[in-house]
Amino acid sequence: ERQDAGRAGILTLFLVALVVVTIAEAIGNVAIPLGHGKIILLPLLWALLMGGGLGLAAPRLPRSLRLPVALQHAAGAILQPALLLFVAKLGLLVGGSLPKILSAGWALAFQEFGHFFGTMVFGLPVALLLGLKREAIGATFSVGREPSLAIIGERFGMDSPEGRGVLAEYLTGTVFGAVFIAVLAGLIASLGIFNPLALAMGAGVGSGSMMAAAAGAIAAQQTPEMAKEVATFAAASNLITTTIGTYFTLFLSLPFTIWAYGVLEPILGRGRGRTEAAPEPATAVAAHAAPAFGLPALVLIWLATAAFGLIGNRLTYGTAIDGQVLIGAAIIVGAVIVGEVLYRLAGRRLPAVVWVSLIGMALTYPGTPFSAEIAAATGRINFLALATPILAFAGLSLAKDFPAFRRLGWRIVVVSFMANAGTFLGAALIAQFWMPPPV
Repeated sequence: ERQDAGRAGILTLFLVALVVVTIAEAIGNVAIPLGHGKIILLPLLWALLMGGGLGLAAPRLPRSLRLPVALQHAAGAILQPALLLFVAKLGLLVGGSLPKILSAGWALAFQEFGHFFGTMVFGLPVALLLGLKREAIGATFSVGREPSLAIIGERFGMDSPEGRGVLAEYLTGTVFGAVFIAVLAGLIASLGIFNPLALAMGAGVGSGSMMAAAAGAIAAQQTPEMAKEVATFAAASNLITTTIGTYFTLFLSLPFTIWAYGVLEPILGRGRGRTEAAPEPATAVAAHAAPAFGLPALVLIWLATAAFGLIGNRLTYGTAIDGQVLIGAAIIVGAVIVGEVLYRLAGRRLPAVVWVSLIGMALTYPGTPFSAEIAAATGRINFLALATPILAFAGLSLAKDFPAFRRLGWRIVVVSFMANAGTFLGAALIAQFWMPPPV
């Protein structure tokens, strides 16, 4: 009986996500002028905001319309496997564009230093000026995703100031990260200062949802051809950040941030300000641990998410759901399934996103049999259409994090925004410097 109730709840969750995606895609892109630039609000942002709003408004809604905390946790658990569809689509874009990516040369290599040191360069001085102490180390040595929680937990313990700092960064990024980075990326792109491909590399921050939001905001202001290149370079950058990020943050970013804190705190430190006490760290982290899904359940998640993406592809981009589009969707889902199987067979030593990306790239790499046909079929599905359902699940999972988030204080939010801005702008600045001149 409990299992049947759980299945009914998951079905309800997917129905709510479908409604959110449909409304978000029907609203479409909205441009807001801002001085010499503009902010583009995309369907994926509407989906994120609507999902979060439903969760926060749950106590005030009729019981039949509420989104219980259990379903918010289920949405969070669905988010990670759903992201693999987006990763597969980007891998398919990257495969056919590898010669173009390799032509970026040193830009793609060196921009990663901007990702890994930009968080500290932009975030640490602000944290110290606001009065944070060692919390600033945990909050600014990275963008605070799951590997960063593990690194700080092992080095300092999650009940330490550094542990509170990285947990605050994690929660802020979860609640506001995609919205903030999309607004920032869209505004910077509208100014016309940077090469769009440099901004695309800046978008590869190592978080799938944040990368999707930033790349979408940049791509929305480009020609259709350039928009594909933006997605391609963002995916390549994000893959590099994801694969080497844990080692880079462990052996370079964290030691450098600790050293910089020792140098800057006596100069910039203010008073005895400290972040408000967080909830017990073990409980907070456990709340974000996604339950393991069996492969059959994962396949259903991927099929449903792909179907939602096709609806958005039809509503926003006018692409009919015909045989070729369905084949393209099947190829994307198939790449994810193969990548997940290889991930498990390899003992989970490499992240699933790496395997899925490699499968996608191999399918469209020039010289692979039928690569042109695969690229044509999957190319009719816009990568932003797949991002909208993913951000819908992210939004539906947010409200569960607000009680812990409120206890962390406003200063850590400002610091987190600066760290996220730093990883994006730092990488974009370096990529801009190393980008080859146009021919």
